[in-house]
Amino acid sequence: MAPTTTIETITITRPLKVIAFICGFIVIILMIMALASNDWLMAEGWRQGLFLHCIEEDVIPPLPFNLHDPPGCYYSRDVTYIKATAVLCIITLITDVISTIVTGIGLKTQNHNNKYKCYRIAVLVMLMSLISLLTALILYPVCFAAELNLGNRPVWQFGWAYGVGWGAAIFLFGGVVLLLCDKESEEIYYKERKIVHDNQLRA
Repeated sequence: MAPTTTIETITITRPLKVIAFICGFIVIILMIMALASNDWLMAEGWRQGLFLHCIEEDVIPPLPFNLHDPPGCYYSRDVTYIKATAVLCIITLITDVISTIVTGIGLKTQNHNNKYKCYRIAVLVMLMSLISLLTALILYPVCFAAELNLGNRPVWQFGWAYGVGWGAAIFLFGGVVLLLCDKESEEIYYKERKIVHDNQLRA
């Protein structure tokens, strides 16, 4: 019997998509670290995070922002920019988790239409995550500068947790670029091969 030609669809996973997935996973870790830390803003005898501020044992009065608490950790001050930054960072974490999961689903699925949809959704959600984080990282120092006269400290510095936030922003930007640059059409290949079917009946 004459050979027949079949067309196979071959899906190739590009490394850029895998790297984008890894970037999203790293951002999850970095954002958890930033949210959990009290080292966003630091001065002598004072550490401030998004949910708590801590007064150290050797603090020299007067305390920053006209507080009168003894040494210890307390809930963050009732200030709008701190709450807004915390909310934006939580949104960043949630949206990044969603985009990373969707990217992983896109890597795993073999259906090229579903794969394309997953990557498109992932890049949009990750872009939303990046915008939220950049807004938080800009809002925090700008609004703090407006109340600097209440700081009662000559030297203020942003702690490592704030730097971790910028690190997360860099990885988010990288993930968005990688998802945008690696076109879905480059992942689908069509290959022809000939198959000989032996259908002769034996006596």
